[in-house]
Amino acid sequence: MEVEYEIDHEKCASCSERPCLKACPVNAVHEVLPDNHIEIDDKCFGCVLCRNSCPYDAISMKTTLSKPRRENVPNINTKLCRQCGACVDACRTGAIHFISSGKEEAHCEIDEDKCIRCGYCSRVCPTEAIKYGEILPRSVVGGKAIVVNDKKCIGCMTCTRVCPSKGAINVAKMSKLPYINPSYCARCEECMNTCPSTAIRYSSRKRAYERYNKIKTMDIVSELLEKESKKLSQESVKINSILNDITREVSYSTEEPEFSKDVTNLVKTEIKALVGDKLDIGDVCEIIQATSPHREIMVSEDTCIGCGACIKECPVECIELEMPSPIHIGEDCVYCGQCVETCPFQAITLKEESFRVEGGRIIFERRDITGPSEGEVIIDSLACQRCGVCVNKCPVDAMTLENDEVKVDHDKCIFCGECQRICPTRAVELRPKDT
Repeated sequence: MEVEYEIDHEKCASCSERPCLKACPVNAVHEVLPDNHIEIDDKCFGCVLCRNSCPYDAISMKTTLSKPRRENVPNINTKLCRQCGACVDACRTGAIHFISSGKEEAHCEIDEDKCIRCGYCSRVCPTEAIKYGEILPRSVVGGKAIVVNDKKCIGCMTCTRVCPSKGAINVAKMSKLPYINPSYCARCEECMNTCPSTAIRYSSRKRAYERYNKIKTMDIVSELLEKESKKLSQESVKINSILNDITREVSYSTEEPEFSKDVTNLVKTEIKALVGDKLDIGDVCEIIQATSPHREIMVSEDTCIGCGACIKECPVECIELEMPSPIHIGEDCVYCGQCVETCPFQAITLKEESFRVEGGRIIFERRDITGPSEGEVIIDSLACQRCGVCVNKCPVDAMTLENDEVKVDHDKCIFCGECQRICPTRAVELRPKDT
């Protein structure tokens, strides 16, 4: 991989903290005397962590993948080809295209100069019309597969950029770290050669598939819980009408606006029906702790008079007057509760449904949000990657990235939780005032 970079030394001179030095995982960034200019040496692999950490945008960077290992180009059996287009859609480099000479039926053809020998077209072909000679490195011993070691992985995502095989490297929803699908991996070793932390290595195919299935199962359960939360939130009068379909043991009224209920057995039953015994209750609790609450805001047309008090107070300016309804709340709403507190006629209601773990049990609770929450936003400096995602996402510009540190202006902060939900490393914690 080739890395091209440019440093604006005028901008760089304004920085005294040098966060780029700390951000580089391979110590490719260093100062050059006598002016202490920042330079980048050939150890750089293009992870862009230095660029993202620079508070003055002094570093620009462009990466170009090196030419892949040239092995045998796949052959296409024109008699077996059915022109389905699966290989064309799968090819990441556009090396495969349809051709028709008039002398033979239309079929797919491969451009040898564009082909990177990843093997993905061969795997997706439904008629096995595409065959390879030798597509794997000669160093690979049969029965081996490539895996990512989570303990060593620094989350730079370089492997996702260099991988030539579409669908081979994905990012887990829970850990936010890359993982490899052994079925799609061509074992070209591009990811292994470019990984700065040596987190990618060979392992047995059995362990690789066990690891892959574990991560996929965790993602499936995470999606299940999100769906279940939305399912529960739709029932405004009684929750037992939903729960009774899953278990007969749940039976109680939800006439009061706020309630909580132990749904451990409900969740375990749903998970077991979906993934069997692949997950224990500890794994489930870990998923639940990372699941964001579901909020829903509603406006009573009978009570709202369109006075506009909420419009003035909305921090993201997503409320507007709209006939025949008095007001309309747009999709940009962050559910902060400011409008609920401001409304003089109590025409706006905000409900929150969430799962939490308490003493090893799973609790589902619903409560009314009567106003903006108060508390403190805590940034874990060890987990924080200084990527700036939270800074860009904050709807009220309460977060800034200064001197390689994310800072929070609590006077501006509305405690909406957008930073916590978007953080890829779970470095943001919302600590309510009453806890």
